[in-house]
Amino acid sequence: MKQVAAGEVDVDSALQRLKTLPYEDIDFAKIDHHRSLRQGIPEIIYGAGKTKEQIIRIIDVLIKGGNDAIVTRTSREVYESVRKRYKKALFNEQARMIILERGEKKKSDNSGFILVISAGTSDIPVAEEAAVMAEIMGNKVERLYDVGVAGIHRLLDKVNLLMSATVLVVVAGMEGALPSVVGGLVDKPVIAVPTSVGYGANFNGLSALLGMLNSCSPGVAVVNIDNGFGAGCIAGLINRVRQ
Repeated sequence: MKQVAAGEVDVDSALQRLKTLPYEDIDFAKIDHHRSLRQGIPEIIYGAGKTKEQIIRIIDVLIKGGNDAIVTRTSREVYESVRKRYKKALFNEQARMIILERGEKKKSDNSGFILVISAGTSDIPVAEEAAVMAEIMGNKVERLYDVGVAGIHRLLDKVNLLMSATVLVVVAGMEGALPSVVGGLVDKPVIAVPTSVGYGANFNGLSALLGMLNSCSPGVAVVNIDNGFGAGCIAGLINRVRQ
């Protein structure tokens, strides 16, 4: 910063150097304080498989470093422990996410919006994970839930909304057909998210994943099974560059 102030280093060069600053090593985790600066995506705590003590310790480090703290795939039990320490922490029950933001949420300059669609009500937890993550990144998000192919008229009734979106996240289990239908209706990027929702031959989401990968609709990209978080991040990045 002193070199920038003295005119010895230009702003763009300084920014590049800041983007590669070291992480913080706390033994069981290595915290990347500059992920948001580097990628525009905050450092996220994947809650599954971590103890409450580990999660709280990582939150402590993130907050001390001036970052937001976001925990995915977690439970209300973990949230209650976090809230004893951080009263401003919020819990999205459907998305299974703890959200602790230090300041006001940054809004994107983009006038466009991300539309998150779920085929069924059972797909909403994954859809909400995508929607919340996109909102955390500062995007405007609209939701359209329970409009699967079993009653396609529910989707067709909202064609104007579909056509207005900048990027669409389409979440579906069972045979995973909905992203192909949406992809055939719109001229915007479609991110398909297969879910593990379905009966035995769904193979915990494998049938939906394969169906989406074999989509005949151009413009459809696919993320991993139940990966709402990844879909929300990708949608946020696409929405940013399309402004």
